[in-house]
Amino acid sequence: QVQLVESGGGLVQAGGSLRLSCAASGRTFSSSGMGWFRQAPGKEREFVAAINWSGGTTYYADSVKGRFTISRDNAENTVYLQMNSLKPEDTAVYYCAGRRGVAAATQKWNYDDWGQGTQVTVSA
Repeated sequence: QVQLVESGGGLVQAGGSLRLSCAASGRTFSSSGMGWFRQAPGKEREFVAAINWSGGTTYYADSVKGRFTISRDNAENTVYLQMNSLKPEDTAVYYCAGRRGVAAATQKWNYDDWGQGTQVTVSA
């Protein structure tokens, strides 16, 4: 079992930036693939970004490619999501997820542990 706690969400104007953090405890973080997902009101939870155990492989949803960057610090047991050039359509609750496998993964069912989420609101 891994406990994941997100932080860094908030209200920002379109074009602005936010940096989300996800602090992990429990199972060995450095051997876990990690991901970020988001869920807007009335919509299904969707993939945003993923990173493998070493940080050497990353995947992004097309909607955020070039604007968002996922990274990790295994010494600090933390994964980050840097979000730039934010748009109103990025408004959602953002969830951190961890998996037992070392690889990055883009599907919800590949992940075993989830955080409680942090709200990101982008105003026009």
